[in-house]
Amino acid sequence: MSSEIICPKDKIVFDANRGEYICTETGEVLEDKVVDQGPEWRAYTEEENRERSRAGTINLAVHDMGLSTYMDVKAKDRIKAMRLRKLQIRSRVGTSEQRNLVKAMTILERIIDNLGLPKAVKEEAAIIYRKALDKKLIKGRSIEEVVAASVYAACRKLNIPTTLDEITKITSANKKEIGKAYRLLLREDVTEVPASDPKYYVMKIASLLGLSGKVMTAAMEIVERAKKAGITSGKDPASIAAAAVYIAANINGERRSQREISEVSGVTQVTIRNRYREIARELGIDIEGIN
Repeated sequence: MSSEIICPKDKIVFDANRGEYICTETGEVLEDKVVDQGPEWRAYTEEENRERSRAGTINLAVHDMGLSTYMDVKAKDRIKAMRLRKLQIRSRVGTSEQRNLVKAMTILERIIDNLGLPKAVKEEAAIIYRKALDKKLIKGRSIEEVVAASVYAACRKLNIPTTLDEITKITSANKKEIGKAYRLLLREDVTEVPASDPKYYVMKIASLLGLSGKVMTAAMEIVERAKKAGITSGKDPASIAAAAVYIAANINGERRSQREISEVSGVTQVTIRNRYREIARELGIDIEGIN
């Protein structure tokens, strides 16, 4: 497919994965179904390959999705090249939406790195944030709040056991406001998040506490029984897991305090206490002597 759209030559890039020529200024596809014949140059080292490559790959976790071209500053007229490059960079972040994405993707990168989360979470969070921006849900909220909420939603969607407390600790955003932003993302159908299984949190909590496989298995069984009894419905999965681990550890001779479990799970001691008493009562578990 050919297009009559006029686009500056230096704004055209080739997306090899899709076989499309794209105008990075307008986002229009100028030509598709192009068979990539490969580069007409040869590169014998990775450095040469980077220097001679004319197009990048799409990356949703970068504000311009990695579609911008970069000028080689090793040209003879270095000063002129640097000036042109500066103008190009300014043009890439010229609109308020682009500036928003630049800041948001920087914050996203920091949160992902600090929590040691996988690349899949970063990409999913970037998709969620972009959709929120398109729906103008950022208005009246800080960028960091919505980015943090996007990361939390991505973790829930991908079953990565991460709590709001963990995310809040490495941001300047308020936990309550992040929670509001997260609920807004769900309410506005920006993303769908399945109910998280407390078992994922059990594994994480037990591992961080150095508990045995026996305790982990016992906690998993408690979670399963609680689910069948309908105790977990509408409850924070991390709190169910924390309570199950607390019960399992203490009845199996590997005593851990509510404070210790609270520190690694991000669940308050009061919540752990209320939840474990409820589970023990409903399941008929004898908890005498472990308070």
